[in-house]
Amino acid sequence: MGICKAFANATRLRMLDLLGEREHSAAELQKILAVPKANLSQHLAILKAVGIVRTRREGRHIFCALAIPAVKRACGMIQEVLRARFQNKQSLKF
Repeated sequence: MGICKAFANATRLRMLDLLGEREHSAAELQKILAVPKANLSQHLAILKAVGIVRTRREGRHIFCALAIPAVKRACGMIQEVLRARFQNKQSLKF
């Protein structure tokens, strides 16, 4: 899967936004995102496969962080584009 496809999911974008703030444990991400553990694991696997996210184990806990800091800026740009698109659709309604 390519980087663009990795960005093409709302849950993954939210996850990247959270990781742009700071490192989070997998348990924290699961709770904040309100997704099942298996679903979180799939999303993390996709982001790790394209090199956007890195994980580290500390005892029984897994911590996640951005592997590429520029991803934070990219997510911000994607959010701006999505907001603009939404606003344009709203302004076209009569």
